[in-house]
Amino acid sequence: MQTRTLGTTGPQTSALGLGCMGMSALYGDSDRTESIATIHAALEAGITLLDTGDFYGMGHNELLINEALRTAPAAAREKALTSVKFGALRTVEGGFTGYDGRPNAVKNFAAYSLQRLGTDHIDIYRIARVDPGVPIEETIGAIAELVDAGHVRHIGLSEVGAETLRRAAAVAPISDLQIEYSLISRGIEDAILPTARELGIGITAYGVLSRGLISGHFSRDRKLAANDFRGMSPRFQGENLDRNLDLVDALRKIAEQKGVSVAQTAIAWALSRGEDIVPLVGARRRDRLAEALGALDFTLDGDDLAAIERAVPAGAAAGDRYPAEQMAHLDSEH
Repeated sequence: MQTRTLGTTGPQTSALGLGCMGMSALYGDSDRTESIATIHAALEAGITLLDTGDFYGMGHNELLINEALRTAPAAAREKALTSVKFGALRTVEGGFTGYDGRPNAVKNFAAYSLQRLGTDHIDIYRIARVDPGVPIEETIGAIAELVDAGHVRHIGLSEVGAETLRRAAAVAPISDLQIEYSLISRGIEDAILPTARELGIGITAYGVLSRGLISGHFSRDRKLAANDFRGMSPRFQGENLDRNLDLVDALRKIAEQKGVSVAQTAIAWALSRGEDIVPLVGARRRDRLAEALGALDFTLDGDDLAAIERAVPAGAAAGDRYPAEQMAHLDSEH
């Protein structure tokens, strides 16, 4: 397994990480047995970074990772790194009601996560979205206290803009910024990515397949379950979906010429953006994981990248990446 380091202060990790959210929430029903088998397969393949959130299935995902790690070979378990997001407030029905970044809340969230994960520390801890009512300095300061106490190893951020990134980094070392970054979500390239690089902060890129939209497996006539987040996502709606799948068709031609899949091409593109970027793949099944891992077996040369740029130019996607209400919570978009 190829490795990369998260920023100048973060841990060394596998070149790809496993995003575990879909095993518990937001993409319709999932298979617990297959989910655990997929985590085991990822660990066996050398993936060390497991990304989760305490609000994924209201704790379900952390308990799932706990079970997967407990039943994995000791050598693989010892190499695993947990990246945990916190702060999202949920209702019994599954709705989101805001974010809480108060210092006492931060420590409370961490205590519950440690219990659910069955571990004495979290490797990377980050608030999922900035709490607009709490200065980021206070939230980061609370995580820094958890680091001093040995409960957290590294501090991360999620979906913050360049200014917030600077303010946070002035308080304590930041290992990485987790943010959506893919062929059709390239907004970070303007100011956020250059700022992260200036500050020595790595990027864990989620949504590299845009929630399956650019995986090559999503069809125009696919019916989504009522509990699938994508049913509310602007990029999966009507004419937007048609336009976005036209982009995928263009990408497919390039992939076929290289003898690889569309998903592998999109992941390889993300890998090509810099050694400071670790893409997270949200595979829920072993076959999808195996496909994603294939992106490590080839590289895109200059001609390939130029062809991809022509097929899927920056800004070509139709529709926002979240519904309007959720876009409003993104410090990275302000």
